[in-house]
Amino acid sequence: MTHRWILATALATCAMVSMAQTVYESRDKAGPVFSDRPSPGASTVQLEAPNVIDVTPVPKQSPQAAPASTAPAPYRRFVIERPTEQGMVHTNTGSFGISASLSPPLRRGDRVRVLLDGNLVPTIFRSTNIRLTETDWQDTAVSLNGEHTLQLAVVGADGKPTIETPIVRFYARGAAVGGGRRR
Repeated sequence: MTHRWILATALATCAMVSMAQTVYESRDKAGPVFSDRPSPGASTVQLEAPNVIDVTPVPKQSPQAAPASTAPAPYRRFVIERPTEQGMVHTNTGSFGISASLSPPLRRGDRVRVLLDGNLVPTIFRSTNIRLTETDWQDTAVSLNGEHTLQLAVVGADGKPTIETPIVRFYARGAAVGGGRRR
């Protein structure tokens, strides 16, 4: 340790102990000695005013209530893109894909319900891209070939619809099997 560091530390300590008291410096074999009592040969040390920061405790604030969560923006637009209005679906089993556009996108917790020919498909979907199965078709469609209607609805956790698509009319047709040979 250097004498200057010791001096600085001693001066700071003395200044903090009492700013109103006088500090005296004397010397011994090890170097300077600082004290608040005079001794033979000691000189008075002039201390600069310490740099003091007022540390006023900040009163604790009571926890504020969290702001009420704002309700999500309502759905604005929901339309079936596939099958198209008056479009054709080719299927031998009733299995086919449905694609819809929803704005804003489907929120967590909301689901999509399907009405096929006015009947509710038992499966509930977590996407606007849906694949109806043969079982879904058999449980709800009137017949395989011919005209059908399709409508989708977004439902919340309570099961109530928040938005529905317009009804789309489409045709389903199974593949024909040829019976004869060509000549």
